Amino acid sequence: MSKMSTEKARVALNGPTMGTRWQATFFAEPGVETAEVQVAFQAVVDEVNAQMSTWTPDSDLMRLNAAPVGEWVAVPDHLRHVLHLGLEIGRASGGAFDIGMGDAVTAWGFGPKAAAPDGIRAAMETLRCPAHQALEFDGDHMRKVAPIALDLNGIAKGYGVDRLAETLREQGIGNSLVGIDGEMRATGLRPDGAAWTIAVEAPDAARRTPHSILALQDAAVATSGDYRHWVEVRGRRLSHTMDPRRGAPLIASPASATVVARTCAEADAWATALMVLGSDVGAALAGKRGLDALFLLRDDDGSAKSVGVGRLFSAESAPIALDEGR
Repeated sequence: MSKMSTEKARVALNGPTMGTRWQATFFAEPGVETAEVQVAFQAVVDEVNAQMSTWTPDSDLMRLNAAPVGEWVAVPDHLRHVLHLGLEIGRASGGAFDIGMGDAVTAWGFGPKAAAPDGIRAAMETLRCPAHQALEFDGDHMRKVAPIALDLNGIAKGYGVDRLAETLREQGIGNSLVGIDGEMRATGLRPDGAAWTIAVEAPDAARRTPHSILALQDAAVATSGDYRHWVEVRGRRLSHTMDPRRGAPLIASPASATVVARTCAEADAWATALMVLGSDVGAALAGKRGLDALFLLRDDDGSAKSVGVGRLFSAESAPIALDEGR
């Protein structure tokens, strides 16, 4: 039998989801039906979107949002898992990550509707009950005990990435790199035994350039930043990340916060929380909780300065960087 007949082939697949695209790279044995894998991938991200989208009026999340306070609503398994995780990280972050910011997200124009001045005023004036205090679970049912508009944009993409990784594992493929819109999860190693390499972007809205490179094995990474999604108000560019204390976009924040975690959903949510907390308070909390995190801060000259926390990130400006060409 020839060598080529037993070599694993590199496969790269992608498809639409959540207003962007999912992507997957893996090495498969000869004869693997990649068309079937493509269909399976699309099915799982479509399921996540159908349960958690705020852009789809009949999603399970929007059905929950529409229910009156006090009414128990049946919640499907994946949505229930993400809600539980979101509330857990909300409590652990002191409310910095809050899945109850749907009214503010919509009012400021980051949802399916344009920004609305009346909605902005209402969102900023609302006395907020943190989501982890406004929701109750009973088995597979949930109810709101206070008015709240749920939004999972800070965790749903990460969970979608986890579902992609799980789908490949179910297909018997143990080495892969999957992602949605820059949120990535690496499983196993490349065929040559090397870790998967992932770039942490420099905080530059005009172009995509790497600040540093991560080498990951069986881990996920997510970045929350102020340079990809924003609105401009009175000539000022405002990030899509909401400050739960104000019901408005963050005014002062790091340029980005990157978190490496066991799952992409956890990395996604914690990256948002650390953006809200900022590099000082956020780094202290990350260290206390044993998180691996990297904050990028803009210097006056426009360059990026880094603050690293955890065993994966040093205090140097290029943590876990690999030599070019390696």
